[in-house]
Amino acid sequence: MGQVKDNSPGGTRRGSRSRILIIAAAGMVVLAVLAVAALDSGTDARRSDRAVPAIESSGADTVTPRASPRPSTASPIPTWEGPAVPPIDESLARGSASAPVTIVEFGDFKCPECGTFARRIEPVLRRRYVDTGIVRLFWRDFPAKGRESERAAIAARAADRQDAFWRFHDALYAEQSARLTDDRLRAVAAQVGLDMARFEADRRDPELRRAVEQDFAFATQLGLPGTPAFLINGELFFGAQPLSKFVEAIEKARHG
Repeated sequence: MGQVKDNSPGGTRRGSRSRILIIAAAGMVVLAVLAVAALDSGTDARRSDRAVPAIESSGADTVTPRASPRPSTASPIPTWEGPAVPPIDESLARGSASAPVTIVEFGDFKCPECGTFARRIEPVLRRRYVDTGIVRLFWRDFPAKGRESERAAIAARAADRQDAFWRFHDALYAEQSARLTDDRLRAVAAQVGLDMARFEADRRDPELRRAVEQDFAFATQLGLPGTPAFLINGELFFGAQPLSKFVEAIEKARHG
């Protein structure tokens, strides 16, 4: 996959700047669909091949009016016409379901800027906003850097089956100097206390690969410019920007 490296601290840029404007404009609709996919209690979060339920309207009895009906002034209900939204596992989220601000992170375990966010920015945001019920943070896989990225994403999904996604996530980002080989992933799994036989079996489950591929395809179809990319209440926020910029965006979403 072709990429253009931007040497600024914002991250790895993909596609033209015009695509950023397009996704920002569509962000609110995207977030609404993401929220439905993530929070619908009827969603089977472990089934990556389950389609997101469509919204259906019920019919009504036909009544002949006594006079000509007045034109309706009600606003039409928006219809999502973008790419299909993959299901999301509830355990790939941090924070309260009633949080007024939702942040969807599209991340890559091999991305240095994602590591910067995970080590330096996210812990502060968790203490200040996630743990206090203001923000709910969701993870989406965007393994844009190739085979090692995809391998690590699948391994993190395998850890999730033992309720250890976030422990595995944090341990992977804590030390990014090593390559994401099978040996490295096994070492991290052992470090966070996983059942190794189950971890190895789950890594080979094609369902987890499909889940990662669905997230990747979704991010690509949205035209996201690279990693890390975020939707903060639907507004595109790109790169491991300074903490103050995240705070500004969260407060805007919270009070806007």
